[in-house]
Amino acid sequence: MAGVIRKAKVDEVREIQKMLAIQAERGALLPRSLSELFDNLRDIFVYLNDDKPEIIGTCSMHICWEDLAEIRSLVVREPYQSQGIGKKLVEACVSEALNLGLNRIFVLTYKVEFFHRLGFREVDKATLPHKIWADCLKCVKFPECDEVAMIYEI
Repeated sequence: MAGVIRKAKVDEVREIQKMLAIQAERGALLPRSLSELFDNLRDIFVYLNDDKPEIIGTCSMHICWEDLAEIRSLVVREPYQSQGIGKKLVEACVSEALNLGLNRIFVLTYKVEFFHRLGFREVDKATLPHKIWADCLKCVKFPECDEVAMIYEI
């Protein structure tokens, strides 16, 4: 599928939140408030279909520290899954991290094999800075997190 990846725009935030909410209801990721999405708008990439201006997928790259970023909120609409869109969104995040001079990017995920194919490796959550756990406090599963921590070293 031909498409384009670019940074999200203000008028797309509500649609992005709806996409994330569907997956959050399934327990696949954390819900994000409108306020949080607007606060972190510059973190968000979208994948758009060339044929019509519809958001097909979204993913965020959030800087945590001077040498560490996090991939968050990766979602691809169900009819478009398994077409390489998620991979392209993650690659856009990794590319931006590299351009910003970051040398590590991590993810907390249930999609271990997907991220493994992209070059991420599993790590003990305890090796990640405590700063990253601020989002975890919002999770209904905290402190019994069952996501897998994975890291990509650039």
